[in-house]
Amino acid sequence: MKLFIICHNIRSRENVGSIFRTSDAFGIGKIFLAGYTPAPPHPKISKTALGAENLIPWEKVFSTTRLIKKLKSEGFLIIALENNRSRHIDISKFRYNPKKPLVLILGNEVSGIPPRILKQCDKVLEIPMKGKKESLNVAVAFGVAAYALPKNRP
Repeated sequence: MKLFIICHNIRSRENVGSIFRTSDAFGIGKIFLAGYTPAPPHPKISKTALGAENLIPWEKVFSTTRLIKKLKSEGFLIIALENNRSRHIDISKFRYNPKKPLVLILGNEVSGIPPRILKQCDKVLEIPMKGKKESLNVAVAFGVAAYALPKNRP
């Protein structure tokens, strides 16, 4: 499975570092740091990434919408990880063609992924929550998704 990640407007350098470290663990192909998402080198990113920021290919991009258009033209399936009750799919029920590369979009810790970006996505996935809180920390949610997605092949 070829999986790329777009981190859209993630504020916390610690979350970015954790996403790098988890990406290394799951063999993520590339991370796009979009909008105001911080990029290496930075001591707070390095502290949580433990060197993974030097192992995973990454690119800083300004426009997430332009990046999505480019990746779609290259044949990627664009999926978002978001609490979006109107068009979400339980991540455990999502099925996809393993020959088609995937891009997973992660959003801002507070406001999530903007509607203009969600409209560009082929699918919106959600991690069902059983407790009172509506969401997980973005880096933790990414870990759940990175673990679940390879298991969701038909």
